[in-house]
Amino acid sequence: MNTEPRLRIAMQKSGRLSEDTQALLKRCGLKLNVADRRLLAHVANMPIDIMRVRASDIPGLVMDGICDLGIVGDNTLEEEELARAAMGTPNAYVRTTTLNFGGCRFSLAMPEEFEYKGLQSLNGLRFATTYPNLLKRFAQENGIEVDFCLLKGSVEVAPRVGLADGICDLVSTGATLEANGLKEVAEVFRSKASLIQRAESLSSEKQAILDTLLPRIYGVMKAKESKYIMLHAPKDKVAQVSSLMPGKETPTVLPLAGREDMVAVHVVATETFFWETMEQLKALGCNSILVMPIEKMMG
Repeated sequence: MNTEPRLRIAMQKSGRLSEDTQALLKRCGLKLNVADRRLLAHVANMPIDIMRVRASDIPGLVMDGICDLGIVGDNTLEEEELARAAMGTPNAYVRTTTLNFGGCRFSLAMPEEFEYKGLQSLNGLRFATTYPNLLKRFAQENGIEVDFCLLKGSVEVAPRVGLADGICDLVSTGATLEANGLKEVAEVFRSKASLIQRAESLSSEKQAILDTLLPRIYGVMKAKESKYIMLHAPKDKVAQVSSLMPGKETPTVLPLAGREDMVAVHVVATETFFWETMEQLKALGCNSILVMPIEKMMG
């Protein structure tokens, strides 16, 4: 029997964050198969197990020390933290890093015909929501009193069937609200996915696994946000060319075979590289300007 310590990570089984989480782990080099119905997937090439559960279960699994790590939306995490605080249940965890996917906002929405005149116009109204604790905190912070009814799905239909005056739910594009005759009136909370860790220290073996995994996660995120830029530039314009390059990286300047007047300039751009910048570079005499995506980065 294999008793090797294995790092256990909780992730959403299906839904908004599941595909992005799988893509992140695979880009980190983890060989995992989550195509079947098993709740526990074993990583083939690292001592890591992936527990596939409902999003709402992830914070509790980490807070209770059942899982070492979890990838979860901030909205779900904050809701569980507030709920446990209200009940006096342990809710400690460590937010290891915010991830660069899963972005959405948690907002109040009302029927399109509702005349919104600021938050005070919502005083005394009833909202359907899956996140009552986030809603209550928002109401308290803004000096309004609202009621709520708890729904685990199909929140958008609540005003239409007379269950609530409005809703408090996640919004990505707003298309679902529009399709149900609703309009967003106030933002309650802005959310992204986060990697969280149990509060108790990991064993030295599990910490070593995490110390290998984290730099890979940071590298994947940095690569996603970066571009590799290559171009040929006049040798006497290198300083001007460098000043136009986005980000804080120092460009690499290389000689070009058979050319004394031109050099090759390479740089990793961590900020947006606009068409206008390319046009400015071309005006300086640069050519062969290439902007390419980066798959992995480290260091």
